[in-house]
Amino acid sequence: MTNKTILISGCCGFIGSHLCDHYLKKKFNVIGIDNLLTGSLSNISHLEGNKNFRFFELDVCHKIKIDSKIDYILHFASTASPIDYLKFPIKTLQIGSVGTENILKLAIKNDASVLLASTSEVYGDPLQHPQKESYFGNVNPIGPRGVYDEAKRYLEAMTMAYHNKRKLNTKIVRIFNTYGPRMRIDDGRAIPTFINQALNNKDLTVFGNGNQTRSFCYIDDTVEGISKLLDCKYNYPVNIGNPVEFTILELTEKIKKLTDSESKIIYKKLPENDPKVRRPNIELAKNILKWEPKVKLNDGLLKTINHYQNLYKFNK
Repeated sequence: MTNKTILISGCCGFIGSHLCDHYLKKKFNVIGIDNLLTGSLSNISHLEGNKNFRFFELDVCHKIKIDSKIDYILHFASTASPIDYLKFPIKTLQIGSVGTENILKLAIKNDASVLLASTSEVYGDPLQHPQKESYFGNVNPIGPRGVYDEAKRYLEAMTMAYHNKRKLNTKIVRIFNTYGPRMRIDDGRAIPTFINQALNNKDLTVFGNGNQTRSFCYIDDTVEGISKLLDCKYNYPVNIGNPVEFTILELTEKIKKLTDSESKIIYKKLPENDPKVRRPNIELAKNILKWEPKVKLNDGLLKTINHYQNLYKFNK
């Protein structure tokens, strides 16, 4: 039994809402904050009435005023999908810069341990494969994806500055392509997009030739890795993702089969600076966290597909 308090920014988003569930199950008092720019209250509606959960509609880009003593902070506020950060480029940069510093200042005030969410996008379109934490990346700072890539790279630099100069206990997680229930069906990322198209027997839109690769980590595994990282003493970035790699075409075929869909595949131009390969080296996570993903892609996809099928039934 614990009476520790954890604050989770971006609590109405995909990963943030699952983190709320995780820490409530661990008997934490959870404070969730979100400005609802891209998050949805429906993701935390099941927590209504939970005496250990409080929600505040707040923007991390403004000074954060919370009366309670906070022991831990998870900073997951972000416009994380291409559709969102292309729609809100300036806000994306502000969340990574001003928002991150406000979170770090709140951690200093509370003498709290803080974990900040970075991304595999800090590696850009990588020349090293698989990507390990020591790789500096291949990023175009002025390309269309630059607002997100550089926001997260700045987040990491600011976090390490607070760790080194202010002795703040910080952690950085670099998340690789996680998926599962509660992803917005229209957020532009591969798995929810393909599932939505397949369930409605619409064409599956593949960008480029479909031979570009990704590695997909189910949300339960991602949350477990984040939790282990928060508890450890390591202060530098750690990759959390699944090292099993699939082409986008392989992913579409799996989703077609699992949904019994008659959808056809159509091809569109590959967006600028879209990574050709993406796979984490997770040796560091294995060594220091004793963590590696357990959920196989087919099993995770089935759980995710069932979520959206139930959602469609509910909305009819």
